[in-house]
Amino acid sequence: FIFLDHMGPAEFAPGSEAVNVRPHPHIGLSTLSYLFEGEMTHRDSTGAHNVILPGEVNWMTAGKGVVHSERTDPQRRASGGRLNGIQAWIALPNEREDEDPSFSHHSGGDLPAYEQGGLFARLVAGEAYGARAGVPVASPMFYVHWEMQPGVRAAPPKGKGDGGYSERALYVASGAVDVGGRRVQAGQMAVLEPAAEPVITALETSTVMLLGG
Repeated sequence: FIFLDHMGPAEFAPGSEAVNVRPHPHIGLSTLSYLFEGEMTHRDSTGAHNVILPGEVNWMTAGKGVVHSERTDPQRRASGGRLNGIQAWIALPNEREDEDPSFSHHSGGDLPAYEQGGLFARLVAGEAYGARAGVPVASPMFYVHWEMQPGVRAAPPKGKGDGGYSERALYVASGAVDVGGRRVQAGQMAVLEPAAEPVITALETSTVMLLGG
């Protein structure tokens, strides 16, 4: 993960421009778009044309070069509405930086989900908790979406050793959580020590993204 952009939460008035990211290039990486609310229309130079909705993934591998745009549908612009989501950029291994560009869209069974005791979890990409998402990642990684009710306690994917991940972090998209005795609130990221196994406790209703590799 080399870049993380939290888009929103935003409320667009009827008739506003809303999202209008004009065609622009990427090279040597993959982009992962994931929405909590709203929708966006993706187009790119591979010929892909797709509308992404909440709980879905757009995975675009730029490779040796791609051009794409992201816009709000004209009908949605006319009526207005909310947008809230995250776009992550993920580095490609050196040997794959010059491969042909590609695009894939994922939802439903491609993104394993779990819900119990006030915790909802969705595996957005990679492998974690014994599950694997259907997104075509190019290196070992995980990306998890949690919705936590107040007082819920949960553990991140395991750290270095025993098949775990040496680099891990969590980003609080809304609410606030306790991470090993430290408060982390909306808009903040906590980077975990490689061998640490903290318990994460929701201090209020919270949306948390866990990521690493």
